[in-house]
Amino acid sequence: MESSLRKEVERVFSENSVVLDDKLVAECISICNMYVLEPESLLWKLQALNYNASTTHSEITPITMDTLAAVKTRIQQDLTKEISRKAQPKPRAFATAIVDRSKLSKPMAQRYNPAGSLPQVKQESLGETSSAVRSNNIVTTNVTFLGPSTDPEVRKKRAYRYMYEKISERSESLDQLIDDFAELIRAQYEEVSDFGDPSASTDGEVYIVGRITHDSETASGAKLAEGSITIESSRMLSSGARVPLMLDPAIKIKGATKNVGGIGLYPGAIVALKGKNGGGGYFLATEFLSIPPLKSSPAAQGITSPKLDPATSQNSVTILVACGPFTSDSDIGYKPWRALLQQIKTQKPDAVLLLGPFVDITHPKIKSGDLDVAPSNLFRAHFVDPLKGFLTASPGSIVLLVPSVRDITSDHAAFPQPELSSDIFGSHPRVHLLPNPTRFTINDVTFGATSLDTLFHLRKEEYFKRGVELEPLPEQADDLPMDSMANLCRHLLLQRSFYPIFPVPQDLSSEVNLDVTHFDGVRMVDDRDLDYAPDVLILPSRLKQFSKVFCYFTHFGEPNLVQVVHSTTTLNPSFLTKGTYGTLTIAPRSSGTPKARVKAEVTRMDYAATPAPATVTPA
Repeated sequence: MESSLRKEVERVFSENSVVLDDKLVAECISICNMYVLEPESLLWKLQALNYNASTTHSEITPITMDTLAAVKTRIQQDLTKEISRKAQPKPRAFATAIVDRSKLSKPMAQRYNPAGSLPQVKQESLGETSSAVRSNNIVTTNVTFLGPSTDPEVRKKRAYRYMYEKISERSESLDQLIDDFAELIRAQYEEVSDFGDPSASTDGEVYIVGRITHDSETASGAKLAEGSITIESSRMLSSGARVPLMLDPAIKIKGATKNVGGIGLYPGAIVALKGKNGGGGYFLATEFLSIPPLKSSPAAQGITSPKLDPATSQNSVTILVACGPFTSDSDIGYKPWRALLQQIKTQKPDAVLLLGPFVDITHPKIKSGDLDVAPSNLFRAHFVDPLKGFLTASPGSIVLLVPSVRDITSDHAAFPQPELSSDIFGSHPRVHLLPNPTRFTINDVTFGATSLDTLFHLRKEEYFKRGVELEPLPEQADDLPMDSMANLCRHLLLQRSFYPIFPVPQDLSSEVNLDVTHFDGVRMVDDRDLDYAPDVLILPSRLKQFSKVFCYFTHFGEPNLVQVVHSTTTLNPSFLTKGTYGTLTIAPRSSGTPKARVKAEVTRMDYAATPAPATVTPA
């Protein structure tokens, strides 16, 4: 059989004027056997690879052992991606009992939800518009809202069964992140054609892509520091081994933001490095390649969404943003929230975005069981009924709710987290229950938000390495914020993730139950059209409140010509218990790009004249 395959390889290649020696023929036979390829298919792949790699695009370069190795890598990448796509866990079917709800009491009928079933409530998806109340009469609002998909299959995927993940699924998810970033780096830098293995000894310098990790011998809970940094690449790009990483004292930082002066490293960060393993058991990095930024949103590119209502696009929109906890640890009276609710009813903003926790499971009174009311009744009395009353008084407004992993009203404690159950608000058309994290659009301005305190986690874990700037961003970027908070926000945008840390810091693990196999739900990009930076990024944190605008520039054509890649307004309203909340104003579509339209500020709240607490029905 091998003899006939050899003859076929020699025939196919000779007919196409390709000269092969015995060593190349043997390697071709090996590839054909390994990947079940016909010789003609292998030739096509080699010609395509060589043609794309040609600098002049006018001729096909000769086939060598290096090109055969490259085509093997490309075939393996394609196979791995296909296997990973097909291996996505499918929801299991559950047998459900048939219950006659008419024979149940009204409270039981409302609360009853068969195992495995998901409430089918109409909510807006990325392809649907919300600007009216769905009843006999249509009431127009100032807001065109486009939210996450509510397709039943997509909702089931968001409401995944956690704690059922397999080790193989975890490793595939972690590897896929590295492989995706490798493609980004290869497309961004012309000098990068292939990646090496950080654990393999080489004579010259190579480019690698991998994940920053902590030395396993370092004391548990210790912060990342030079001498305790390791790096691991994927199994596709290398053996997947984890090796110590040494950083050259004069490491060069290519393509980073000017005047930052270094790079921030933390466990879980995906990085691209140039250097070599000289056989000393570690990889010495001499150059750091910055991750290419996300592209700008469609509105920033001048593309108007076909879903945008022309009437609402000419309106100015106000959005109020508040993040829990909504009551202090000393009581369960929700005094900060009642004070804010009074302002909401007075100001009547077009949209109210509330991020959990709403009923915090870590609240001292809840932890100790010192409550005479059910948490669900507490949530209904302080949030559901008052918000319904607000929407009745302000028919042009909408309410957006994002849960927290600490919400006792949520039946899902892992991150990423699906939306709250629609049974809470019924089918109210102007209440939108969103997952955590979430991406949505209001009047053609894109938003990204999470209730997780990612900034604090990053601040605690980040190790900053000074370096020499090489080809930094242009002079026009000098007005960018350069403080530590700005650098933390850049990590999220460049890593394309609402939580780029892995593993979760041990002393903060109670704040986030990260499900690795569902990392896709944590990423700012997905397999649909969300491959651009959000115009507004909302990151509530216990760190000091702020609002900042980040503009990413790049060289365009000649070195002295630049263009904006994207701009993102980042808002940290802090927690409502600290007396602050955020206010966003979006100017009409005719005002220009989202950067010019969006104004964000943090408002301090006055607790004076707080109304009496709501009456809560005992459990």
